[in-house]
Amino acid sequence: MTVIAERSTQTDALADERWQAICNNDPAWEDAFVFGVRTTGVYCRTTCRGAAVLRKNIEFFDEIAEARAAGYRPCKRCRPDEGGPHSRAVNVVTQACDLIDATPDELLTVAALARHIGVTDHALRRSFDVILGITPRQYAEQRRLERFKDDVRNGHDVTSALYNSGYGSSSRLYESSDAHLGMTPGQYRKGGVGISINYAIVDSPLGRLLVAGTDKGVCRISLADDDESLEVALRKEFPLAEQAKDSGPLSEWIEIVARVVSGEPSDIDTGLPLDVRGTAFQRRVWEALRRIPRGETRTYSQIAEDIGQPTATRAVANACGKNPTPVVVPCHRVVRTDGGLGGYALGIERKQKLLSREGALE
Repeated sequence: MTVIAERSTQTDALADERWQAICNNDPAWEDAFVFGVRTTGVYCRTTCRGAAVLRKNIEFFDEIAEARAAGYRPCKRCRPDEGGPHSRAVNVVTQACDLIDATPDELLTVAALARHIGVTDHALRRSFDVILGITPRQYAEQRRLERFKDDVRNGHDVTSALYNSGYGSSSRLYESSDAHLGMTPGQYRKGGVGISINYAIVDSPLGRLLVAGTDKGVCRISLADDDESLEVALRKEFPLAEQAKDSGPLSEWIEIVARVVSGEPSDIDTGLPLDVRGTAFQRRVWEALRRIPRGETRTYSQIAEDIGQPTATRAVANACGKNPTPVVVPCHRVVRTDGGLGGYALGIERKQKLLSREGALE
């Protein structure tokens, strides 16, 4: 039997996290490290489904080269040198997305995409579901809609933007406009009924606070050190909407948001109406964020599990970053698995202050 001598151990906290990743076959850690099994002399990834090992018989390596230098050989079952299932899925999705982005004038079928990449239709659909939580067609539709919106923002008329974005007719765009834009193309271009935005900027313990809303609910919350940057960001997000700096229609909502930002220990934000637009996946993430109790945190992988997409950790992080109503939809309560605070669109210092006020940080 092969037995490799024990090396000096790493920090207990990190070792505990890695051990749990091995026990759970967690794909989120698949590319973060490999582990060597002293009794067999092989090294594996966290997704390896080989025989159970005892913690005392393993050691961790940040790089494959380190495991090899320590005398380990690659596991024949999980083939760590080739990348794990999660890495292969990421590669498949990346190739498909690149192809979709490179052919804006045509909506490629799943079969055509799979054939070009060299995988089966099922493998392509499965990879998109695991990594992004959407189908290849949904990704293509979103990218096409983004091109339309960019053209409109840059001054093109609706008809030109429609055809430049790859839509064969206006009816194709109207079919999905309510779900993704929240308005018709003409309304988006001209600032018609339903997209008039009122906003106000007030003081808060975390800086200047902007609250913007439509007649349906709050559509944007932001914090900054000065009013100008807040207004510029609002115009960039809604460049063609009718905007008015008027706190009157928002007075009740502003009070609620200000109290939440101030850290008041209550559930006053739960009834706040929101008028936010995002993909189905993003909305599932944002709803999961609102279920995190005050004073607690969750990791990105835990949110992914909560929405039924356990391997979509990266997509969850991306959805958190695009949250238009932070604090009320508390993306600040999501942290990295290693205990780090992770990123935050409003600034890491604000994230730390929010968590400290809520009692989530020691």
